[in-house]
Amino acid sequence: MPTVPAGNQAVECYRTGGQRRLPDFCPQVESTVNRAVASGHAHPAGPVYLDCNATTPIEPAVLAEMLRVWAEEPGNAGSRTHEYGLRAKKAVQKAREQVASVVCAKPDEALFTSGATESNNIAILGLERRGTQTGRRHVVSTAIEHKAVLEPLEQLEKRGFEVTLVYPGESGAVTADAVSKALRPDTLLVSVMQANNETGIRQPVAEIARLLEDHDAYFHVDAAQGFGKDLEPLRKDRIDLISVSSHKIFGPVGVGCLIARRRGFHKAPLEPIAFGGGQERGLRHGTLPVPLIVGLGLAAELAERNHAARRERCMEIRSAALNALTPLGIKLHGDQTHVLPHVLNFSVDGVDAEALMVTLKDLIAVSNGSACTSQNYKPSHVLQAMGLTETTAAGAIRASWCHMTPDIDWTAVSNRIATLT
Repeated sequence: MPTVPAGNQAVECYRTGGQRRLPDFCPQVESTVNRAVASGHAHPAGPVYLDCNATTPIEPAVLAEMLRVWAEEPGNAGSRTHEYGLRAKKAVQKAREQVASVVCAKPDEALFTSGATESNNIAILGLERRGTQTGRRHVVSTAIEHKAVLEPLEQLEKRGFEVTLVYPGESGAVTADAVSKALRPDTLLVSVMQANNETGIRQPVAEIARLLEDHDAYFHVDAAQGFGKDLEPLRKDRIDLISVSSHKIFGPVGVGCLIARRRGFHKAPLEPIAFGGGQERGLRHGTLPVPLIVGLGLAAELAERNHAARRERCMEIRSAALNALTPLGIKLHGDQTHVLPHVLNFSVDGVDAEALMVTLKDLIAVSNGSACTSQNYKPSHVLQAMGLTETTAAGAIRASWCHMTPDIDWTAVSNRIATLT
């Protein structure tokens, strides 16, 4: 069996001792994995990939470990009558510990899902019964949430709940005071994202958590964009529910997590939204995808461990981008003092986003907003909620990178944009 090459930082962080070996695969798979591990990244040939807010490349060490589990560990984590099932259960438990550690939660507060969208739906719709029973049928959220939050909220409205959406203004961030003022005695839930997926602007979730100390509302944070990247805010134990996405932290697509913290000895009163099987404390039914969960767990561990180095690399890329693009007179969207270091949302006066992306397509791969809504080419609801005109919003593009992003020829990018102005 081929040995995983040494010398790669991610692999060194992943190892717990001794030589880890990949199982036997077909030559094509073996070659791809070894090449990715040896190079330290998994970027394909072609334009530089700058759409990491849509999905991130997988960490080579995560890919290697998932392949090992797929090949060598066939057990179902729910099978308790044989060694294979017990090993699978142990692997899932380790992943719980790895994910929970990032936010200083308890391992049994981590519930595995198919991704942040499902986690959001469980967190929001799973509280419907409690709201109906208690007469607390009011929810506070923001106008810049991902559709995976806004659409479940629309479902609650159809069922008789009231939803108050707080707007951010041009800064791209709501204020904690505005959220606090929207609270009512019958507010059941406050749902605010950690960082916006289109602008990268961080929301004041830690401050909101502090202001909620004297209110009984449950606090949910969609942390798809911030988990493992902006660590401290999510460690506030007043945040009851946290949605996590694996493929936003260099893990596999198709798995995520809902952190459901206890208040003292009391669990969040969530109800399942699908049924059959009883897995994950009866909240998320279905056979646990052990290799994917193992991948998420390792990705979470690496994110926590390498947080500072990853941030530094992202800041280097950001500085190079701004040095090259600022002379063009680009307009940056949102308060840049609150932006995640790996995101740049900007427009060029008089240039349409579609034209911009076509012009740059052989140099960099960027987007014009959320991957979940970019196919319909409608102006971003996020940018419009910030008060941008429809024309400005239609011209905005988002570049988002990561620690594995290779060096970018920003001068070439700037020169290409200049041909459109």
